[in-house]
Amino acid sequence: MEEKNTQCESESEVEIPRVPAITFDPQLYIQRYQFVTDLVDKYQLKKVADLGCGDAVLLRHLKMYPCVQVLVGVDIMREHTLQWIGYNLSPLVADYVMPRDLDLTVTLYQGSVVEKDSRLLGFDLITCIELIEHLNSDDLARFPEVVFGYLSPSMVIISTPNSEFNPLFEVKTVRNSDHKFEWSRKEFQSWALGVAKTYNYSVEFTGVGEPPAGSESVGFCTQIGLFRKNGGKAAELCVSEQPDQHVYNPLQRLTDGFENSPVLSVLVFPPQVYTVKYPSLQQDKYLKKVLSQKVLQEVYKSRATYLLPLKEQEAGKEPPPLSWFTYEPPLSEDEKARVAASPKPFSVEDKFFVPLQRLLAYPRLNQLVGGSEERMRSLLASEITLSSDGSAVEIVLIRESHYPFL
Repeated sequence: MEEKNTQCESESEVEIPRVPAITFDPQLYIQRYQFVTDLVDKYQLKKVADLGCGDAVLLRHLKMYPCVQVLVGVDIMREHTLQWIGYNLSPLVADYVMPRDLDLTVTLYQGSVVEKDSRLLGFDLITCIELIEHLNSDDLARFPEVVFGYLSPSMVIISTPNSEFNPLFEVKTVRNSDHKFEWSRKEFQSWALGVAKTYNYSVEFTGVGEPPAGSESVGFCTQIGLFRKNGGKAAELCVSEQPDQHVYNPLQRLTDGFENSPVLSVLVFPPQVYTVKYPSLQQDKYLKKVLSQKVLQEVYKSRATYLLPLKEQEAGKEPPPLSWFTYEPPLSEDEKARVAASPKPFSVEDKFFVPLQRLLAYPRLNQLVGGSEERMRSLLASEITLSSDGSAVEIVLIRESHYPFL
């Protein structure tokens, strides 16, 4: 380590042009998180763990991505602090009004990133954002075996300060008093290449936080190593081979419904795993509500069109816009043709009917029920009125008090 420090000092003595106070736009931490979220979005990653998650800002960014289904944060901070962070990860009212398509579970563990815990096996991505510089020499030596050897995810992102950039900040040693070290690009790349070779990964180097004009030689402010497991899916194959090993001190808070109070959950449940499960369309109780809303939207629109010739065919008017419904993208010409070719709505006395087969011609409704008429019938049966044979949605043909909404 002495040799590394000597090298670091000699590099910092190289004369670099002084510049005014450096600012980054967007801020540097946002650029680091954007690097992660761009990767998750590009490869549609489902399971992501953030080691040294801190205030979980990265997790809050990641939960916005529809592809993500499992998020885990690990940190050694105090229990009550993690509880508060978990509270801020809870679903919002909007998450219940407009549920995700796929399930999402967010979990926080209290524990060290250099301890092996089998609950982090089989992940697509593990991130270590500005983490390794906080590890002492013993923990840094154990870190590769835990992350790359034992957890062995498909991808790993490690970011750390680039010490060559420090003179631009007029920093003499390290940027933060808690940093045990800060590496030059050569030092970081040497370490990362050695880890990649030992654990069968490839690694590419990049960074965020570009230097000001005239100082390009120092490289990025934050250097990043992106590691990829050779063979791609090796992490998934080895999960079943690893015995269960739970070493983290977890905190429990389990919410699976809006009716459960987040505060009461913290108090009632014993101190185990801290988990928040988001509402999604994979859960029937939410799917029923969303499906019935969207079905009624199409049914009311169909009724408006059906009644128009009866009331205003002489005037040649279009149905009034149904602005109180949720927005749906317009149909393509092919989609319009499929709807037109489907069974037509009809009326019997004062009742109006829209066949389920016609509703299935609408792309979003078809997607929600996987193209199954029986599935649609089953989900709608407890929410809205169906015809006696269950083949169509039934509503009142017209009520004068409702006519302004037709």
